[in-house]
Amino acid sequence: MTKTVVPEYKLLAILHKIAISTSSAPRLYVGIDGTGIPMRAEELKGRAGKQEDGSAKTREVKLALVWSAQSRDRSGNSVRDPGSVTYSAAIESAAQRDCDDAGSAFSGRVQREAARRGVDQASSTVFIGDGAKWIWNLADEYFPEAVQIIDLYHAKGTIAAAAKGIYPASPEMAQQWGKLRRDELEEGKLDTVIESFQRHAEICEAAKGCMKYLTNNRERLQYPEFTKAGYSTSSGVVEAGCKLAIGTRLKRAGMHWSAHGANAIIALRCCKLSGRFEDFWERRSG
Repeated sequence: MTKTVVPEYKLLAILHKIAISTSSAPRLYVGIDGTGIPMRAEELKGRAGKQEDGSAKTREVKLALVWSAQSRDRSGNSVRDPGSVTYSAAIESAAQRDCDDAGSAFSGRVQREAARRGVDQASSTVFIGDGAKWIWNLADEYFPEAVQIIDLYHAKGTIAAAAKGIYPASPEMAQQWGKLRRDELEEGKLDTVIESFQRHAEICEAAKGCMKYLTNNRERLQYPEFTKAGYSTSSGVVEAGCKLAIGTRLKRAGMHWSAHGANAIIALRCCKLSGRFEDFWERRSG
């Protein structure tokens, strides 16, 4: 008897249809991030970057992911619905000046993907990301009712980096002091954490910057409340998405892309991973 092998893109499509169709009023998560890809020299002329001479070697792909999470594990943590992640990405800016009055090219991409996934019918919408201002500006402007959460790992990393700035001569002290602050953050003692940094802020720029970061993002750092409500506090789906959709295909050794070529591959990758591979070709066959 011959064994039938179902192509990967068809399995993905089936999983997505099951995850989306069996979910009435799902809780939707929107995660966005950026990741650089290597570009051809002619694509980088005049662009500032992080090289020693101030030049750029990469351009940034902006990536938006949407997924649902209906259940919790035994510890009460939110569990992503299998097959529910969809992707949309391109080399484009999140700055409004790059587009028309309707917003930036990327903000339009995020809105379209969220609408496609039924954000208007969702029981709630959660925006999750790192501390980048452009992420939260976009969320404030186009998803004002969404719950906003800074990834717990990123917040802890920011605290750890600042602790090293406070105790540069003693890595052991920085580790110990930073761990206490990270534990306090996770326990919901945000005011205590801010006060701890405030005591060092006058003589340490790292402490001052972290204190400002924590204060400005207070509503996005309420981890005990988020956990109690069943929200995920990790952007691991987004980090994995950057690697899966972009990194594994466009960051291989020796690759240097044109913007046109990269965007074509990115679009194809996102359609395949989102279970829309056949739709992608049907739209182009007419």
